[in-house]
Amino acid sequence: MSGFRWARLQVDGGCSLRRGAWYRVTRVAGLEAVVDVNRQPQAVPSYLLQIVATPPRCWTVVARPRTAPRAAAALGPRYVVCPSCRERSPLPAQGRPRTLACSRCRGEFEIAWNEGYLAS
Repeated sequence: MSGFRWARLQVDGGCSLRRGAWYRVTRVAGLEAVVDVNRQPQAVPSYLLQIVATPPRCWTVVARPRTAPRAAAALGPRYVVCPSCRERSPLPAQGRPRTLACSRCRGEFEIAWNEGYLAS
C-alpha cells in the first residue's frame, strides 16, 4: 500500500465502527481491510467501507440510528462527526452553518451538508 488511506462505513450496520467516523487503514488484503480503532487493529470486510486516499477535512452529517443508545439521543436526530478526532457533536438548533469548531480537538472544519452520508 502506498501512502495512508482512510475509511468509514458506507453501509449501515455490520460492524462496530462508529457511523460517520474516519479510521486510518493499515492494510487492505482481498475482502478485508484492517483499520486503526483507538490504536488497535480491527479487521473489517472491505465491502462495508468507503476507502479514500485523501484525509477527510469535513464534518460528516449523520442521521441518528433508531437503535442508538439513550445517550446518543442528546445529540438530536442528526449530528456531526469530526474528521480529525471522531468526536460527535450536535448540530446547531437553527440554520446550516458552513463551519463548526470541535470542542475536543479544537479544529474548525466545513460541514459536508451536500454529502448525503448513508442516505436511504
